[in-house]
Amino acid sequence: MEEVPEPFPWHLGVYDAHCHPTDTISSLQDIPKMKAQVLTIMATRAQDQKLVSEFAESEVTKKEPGDMTEGSRAKVVPSFGWHPWFSHLLYDDMEDKVRDEIPSESLDTSEHYRAVLTPSPPLDDPILQAMPAPQSLSSFLSHTRSYLTKYPAALVGEIGLDRSFRLPHPEDSDFQETRDPSLTPGGREGRRLTPYRVVMDHQRRILKAQLHLAGEMQRAVSVHGVAAHGFVHDTLAETWKGYEVSVRGRKAKKRDERVPRHPEDNPDGDENASPKPFPPRICLHSYSGPPETLKQYLAPSVPAKIFFSFSRAINFSTSASGKAVEVIKALPPDRILTESDLHCAGERMDGLLEEIVRTICDAREWSLEDGVKQLGANWKAFVYG
Repeated sequence: MEEVPEPFPWHLGVYDAHCHPTDTISSLQDIPKMKAQVLTIMATRAQDQKLVSEFAESEVTKKEPGDMTEGSRAKVVPSFGWHPWFSHLLYDDMEDKVRDEIPSESLDTSEHYRAVLTPSPPLDDPILQAMPAPQSLSSFLSHTRSYLTKYPAALVGEIGLDRSFRLPHPEDSDFQETRDPSLTPGGREGRRLTPYRVVMDHQRRILKAQLHLAGEMQRAVSVHGVAAHGFVHDTLAETWKGYEVSVRGRKAKKRDERVPRHPEDNPDGDENASPKPFPPRICLHSYSGPPETLKQYLAPSVPAKIFFSFSRAINFSTSASGKAVEVIKALPPDRILTESDLHCAGERMDGLLEEIVRTICDAREWSLEDGVKQLGANWKAFVYG
């Protein structure tokens, strides 16, 4: 006889740390009917920032995310960020005071894209004429700051670095006639890929600006990293340089305890909530690095709390799933998150969440109830601190 799986304890609260249901507008109506407790919804580009905000508004303003009272809990926590796949659509005006005063429509669009794409497109490449005028980074950050102010629990994300992604060909008249109107514009939607990637230096500038904003607002971030694990770590580490936690020996700590402290000199007090150049909490979403790299993120000197989330779609859809199991086993139990990373809400998203929770519980040898409770506590620690 086929073994009957243990009933899944949805009633304990299951949290999706990273998903994209606003990519499929028609699926948003299914969110109130989902079994998942809360969805952490990512924005990624110009077309979905306002959409995430508008959908979250009714949920967030009238309800408290994570409230376990039936009928009163919010189903979403919004997150606002600019994904590396779209980083070429921003121009960096943060340090160029002259360029900062030039409207984006006055910029030489071809010059911008030839500078941020690799290989640099030739001047006669039709892609240069088809590209929109880029938006200024400072303008985007200003809008994001407004969203974060409006939603006190909101995150910054999805942000990150990607060395493998290639730009799709621009939309043409044939594409417009056949595209699925239920999908939010701006995504790939099956378009053929060009040979062009976004240069890493430009991606890093866009990422660092958003990390600094998250530090200023003391918000958690959700970070994408593909074929760029070293670049991601080094970029994060640059933001907290000079803020590393001092790791002192036992004798030094005992000496410190005998010295009276001034009331304002408290390293563990409220100053931890003050603005800093790095986020207080970081999720490396659908983490695909090897177990050996965990130590650089979990070192006692790292001043940010690093979480690692896993999805069936990314971490367990290839032969590399064995590596993901080893990472899950090696992590501290309070740093693991679950996600669907799915572009549409509903039963399929619930199903993927249940699968990844069961997978993690099996890897950790947790009972389902203990695992769901632990993962729920981890999500709350990640989002709220």
